[in-house]
Amino acid sequence: MDPVAMSSTTHNLWLTANILGLVVVVAVAALLTLLIYFVKVIDRRVVQVRDDTVLIPQVADGVDAVLAEGLQHHLFLGRVLGKVKS
Repeated sequence: MDPVAMSSTTHNLWLTANILGLVVVVAVAALLTLLIYFVKVIDRRVVQVRDDTVLIPQVADGVDAVLAEGLQHHLFLGRVLGKVKS
């Protein structure tokens, strides 16, 4: 037997190891691609959320106005009902 030649068992083991290595490389490449895609999606959505936070003070002012008006109605009805009962 030639010193460089392999037995069929050794050849099959090397072939199997190479195929498994290739599968692992493809899987890692696919996972890294997904990771890059998801990071880009997160970056886009962070920008959208940042842009929408401008509306928070406006909404808060509107809620305060609605609550103030509701308090005025409550006080008015309390005075009216208090006068009617007495």
